[in-house]
Amino acid sequence: MNVFVTGGSRGIGRAIVLKFAGEGWGCAFTYVKNKAAGEETVKLAKKINSQLPVKYYKLDIKNAAQVDQVVEKAINDFGEIRAVVNNAAVVRNNAVAMMSDKEWDEVIATNLTGPFYVIRSFLMHLISNKNGRIINISSLAQDGCSGQANYAASKAGLIGLTRTIGKEYGAKGITSNVVTVGYVPTDMTREHLSPTLHDFWMKHCPLKRISSSEDIANLVYFLCSDEGSFINGEVIRVSGGLTYAP
Repeated sequence: MNVFVTGGSRGIGRAIVLKFAGEGWGCAFTYVKNKAAGEETVKLAKKINSQLPVKYYKLDIKNAAQVDQVVEKAINDFGEIRAVVNNAAVVRNNAVAMMSDKEWDEVIATNLTGPFYVIRSFLMHLISNKNGRIINISSLAQDGCSGQANYAASKAGLIGLTRTIGKEYGAKGITSNVVTVGYVPTDMTREHLSPTLHDFWMKHCPLKRISSSEDIANLVYFLCSDEGSFINGEVIRVSGGLTYAP
């Protein structure tokens, strides 16, 4: 079996690739700028299982034509793709009154429109196989988050998209679910989120610890496995019991 992961070169995406590699799945994943990080992910996956097919593809997820080209190439390279994980995302923080058109458009295009392009491009392949898993990675910001109107809207939109796919294509053997994450230390959170978020998390999270990328990857894998085959249209939080963002 094979999985396709957007934004798989680092952070949560890399952890997802490595989890699937550890379970014996071939892994196709994308990156947008950092080719070296993509190469490092391949090396790490090959250390886990040198016999597995693991390939990366450069992709600007905002570009529908590029998405179609990369999906076609991945299907040709791997044969059957069983699971599709939309993980790629960007953050452009600002208060609503100060948010530019560019900040709004880039986040919506990457975090919501991009996953739609990927799902649309894979659907006929998944339907023909009569077995598919679609996982969209969201955030606690989906319920609203100060300074992140664009990000919150994009992640909330993923819920509607995911549940619609689950309703339209469940009878075709395709499940579609959202994995909602909280604060996870990654390059993106270190670059774009305030250090005070760590203190907020430790104060309010019932488990009193920070989650890891591996926590997310474990659930994504379960939802894509046979054991998760009857879970469809759900929004599942991996947040240690914290249910809101500041």
